[in-house]
Amino acid sequence: MALTATIYNFDIDLADARRQVYETLAMRVARHPSESEEYLVTRVLAYALEYADGIDFSRGISDPEDPTIAIRDLTGTIKVWIDIGTPEAARLHKASKAAPRVVVYTHKDPEQYLRQLEGEKIHRAAALEIYAIDRAFIAALAGRLERRMAFALSVVDQDLFLSLGSDTLTGSVTRLSL
Repeated sequence: MALTATIYNFDIDLADARRQVYETLAMRVARHPSESEEYLVTRVLAYALEYADGIDFSRGISDPEDPTIAIRDLTGTIKVWIDIGTPEAARLHKASKAAPRVVVYTHKDPEQYLRQLEGEKIHRAAALEIYAIDRAFIAALAGRLERRMAFALSVVDQDLFLSLGSDTLTGSVTRLSL
């Protein structure tokens, strides 16, 4: 018998001072049984950090050729390709040919990931944006993961402040270079 996805509901009050984005996001996110809690919360945070008109999650593992998250224009053309974790160089090469902007948010060891990509053929590698989200921050949020969550997320420069009930989690997002 096949395992089914678990649905999570996130209500996020987003305040991103750098981009001047102030929105209330209501998301229903399907978590595949093979998806870790850390991957799920990184995916949700990446969505919030990149929030713009036309943003949407892909259909998941049923469409492995699509980005994890995409920002599309009104014609359906991908403007921003967003992946999570440690996508392989071949996937990033393909993404760089398919979209003008390619972004990766990793919750894994960033130094190991950069070594993995070193010397690989990636189209427009210099334009690739790789961000490492503080691993302790991801672990703390994953440890509090519930099927229905409401929190406020404030982004100030590279710092993240997440208010969840009476607690505040803090972390950072660091841009990496190949």
